[in-house]
Amino acid sequence: MTTRTDAPTRREQILKEAARLFAERGFHGVGVDEIGAAVGISGPGLYRHFPGKDAMLAELLVGISERLLAGGRLRVTEDATSGDGSPETLLDALIEGHIDFALDDRPLITLHDRELDRLRDSDRKRVRQLQRQYVELWVEVVRALYPLLPESEARAAVHAVFGLLNSTPHLGRPGALPGRTTTAALLHRLARGAFEAAGERV
Repeated sequence: MTTRTDAPTRREQILKEAARLFAERGFHGVGVDEIGAAVGISGPGLYRHFPGKDAMLAELLVGISERLLAGGRLRVTEDATSGDGSPETLLDALIEGHIDFALDDRPLITLHDRELDRLRDSDRKRVRQLQRQYVELWVEVVRALYPLLPESEARAAVHAVFGLLNSTPHLGRPGALPGRTTTAALLHRLARGAFEAAGERV
């Protein structure tokens, strides 16, 4: 899977700092001026990019759901065209992709847990729709690897693994973790262990 290396746009910089500040202090605890200061522009200057904080929050939460689903679909496509085509390899690829998100976008996990209900109904429904599609992508791969596992149990296992991987905001500050590579490997082993336990039960 290709990785983007070009510099982030000003809009992306604003979203990154908004996510960090919202996660640290809560949506209502952060003003537009503070977000602007974090990226070196005036608060009113933000309105050239976003109509307000609500729009930033919506783009952050809808955007990460879209990104996770697109990344998952890309991994499925890449595995089908250039991988070995095995469900085990594909499941490993999906786990690795989600771990990248869990380690690199920890503020967005906190933001989703705390602020999802602040979105407009249409945006919240869009997030939920994208999340369901992402879950079903994983369920299909898990059941291909463990064909005797009932669909309901496969879905429960996927949700449980998401909960495990998305626990990264509670693991302490990044400097307190054993290192990105070690942490990623640990999370991967735990996720695979959870699926193996579910699959071996049947």
